Amino acid sequence: MRFLLFGLSLALFFTVTSSSARDRTLIHCGKLVDVEAGEVRGEATIVVVSNRIEAVSSGHDRPRSGDRVVDLRNATVLPGLMDMHVHLQSFFGPERYVERFQLNPEDLALHAAHHARLTLRAGFTTVRDLGGEQVVALRNAIAKGIAEGPRIIAAGRSVAITGGHADQSNGMRRDLQGDPGPAEGVINGPDDARKAVRQRYKEGADVIKITATGGVLSVAKDGFRPQFTQAEVDAIVEAARDLGLSTAAHAHGPEGMKRAVLAGIGSIEHGTMMTEEVMDLMRERGTWYVPTLSAGRYTEEKAKVPGYYPAVVAQKALAVSPMMMGTFSQALKRGVKIAFGTDAGVFPHGENAKEFLYLVEGGMTPMAAIQSATVEAAKLLGQERELGAIKPGMLADIIAVEGDPVADVVALQKVVFVMKNGAVFAGP
Repeated sequence: MRFLLFGLSLALFFTVTSSSARDRTLIHCGKLVDVEAGEVRGEATIVVVSNRIEAVSSGHDRPRSGDRVVDLRNATVLPGLMDMHVHLQSFFGPERYVERFQLNPEDLALHAAHHARLTLRAGFTTVRDLGGEQVVALRNAIAKGIAEGPRIIAAGRSVAITGGHADQSNGMRRDLQGDPGPAEGVINGPDDARKAVRQRYKEGADVIKITATGGVLSVAKDGFRPQFTQAEVDAIVEAARDLGLSTAAHAHGPEGMKRAVLAGIGSIEHGTMMTEEVMDLMRERGTWYVPTLSAGRYTEEKAKVPGYYPAVVAQKALAVSPMMMGTFSQALKRGVKIAFGTDAGVFPHGENAKEFLYLVEGGMTPMAAIQSATVEAAKLLGQERELGAIKPGMLADIIAVEGDPVADVVALQKVVFVMKNGAVFAGP
């Protein structure tokens, strides 16, 4: 009798466990953006089981007993958006140049957590963070459910040369500058380059980000000249490839871009002064371009405000930023692969979707702009089998917006529902 009762209890346990594991969520969509086909479908139902999409069908399926129904019949549903260039621990403004001497790592970590939440609530379920020491820990906390935010592909510290764009000691007085080395992401020579990559790997980075040229917001006079020798960038990419890490290069000037592309870099970020030669080389090598037009627009605007940036930064912003839109339009026409990225942190976090307006202004169709932040971004990450589209088998990263974003991309700033990895973070 005891064995019979035990067997019945065991059977009941497995029945309840199996039923719980199969609990379904039905999302009833008013419209559904099919980013792979490049079209907007009418009424549809998305079936989510656990953290994956099980089925997508036309019309509104009748729920079974125990199903959860999410009513988005008055909204347009699309895959979770992906931003390939953010800085979650950064928040640039006039005070930022002083606060780097005042804030502790814990302060930066808390800021990053706040910014991550804003980003997720804005509909961005995956981001690539290209420079922030505290973000690796934040990535892990989000993955464990300790913190709320998007899925993060993290670079940790960027890699620079002495005095380069990501040398954190730029602008300090001499007794504070010290002599940062590979552990701090500052290299001189191929051996240093390999050590810096291996240190980032040791710290848990997913991607190696280098500053292949000068930059705008660093307190250094140059914003576009190359900052690595060919041998140095070759060593960085080779070391990253050996360790299974992807790579990305901040670059404004063409020579630094060219060296990075020849080395096999994964993506060029900003690309402000990209020439036709570099564009053709990128097409030939399959290098991605992440335009970050929002950063250019914002820094140009703020550089005109007296005192907002140090004088050396304002001068660079006024010279470099206005070129970004023209370069983007030319690269688009020339067929360079483009993925969505904003440089959020240079401008306020949570406003990432403004980038869609600038992409369309530069010549992209609204659908192509959405694709750059979904299927194309997933390809850049090598995760197109998991992310970037709404179809069976994919991770359940799903958002909804008011209106039709293909008719008007401003709708992407009106997010009413966010699901990441099957969990709902905003909406009904």
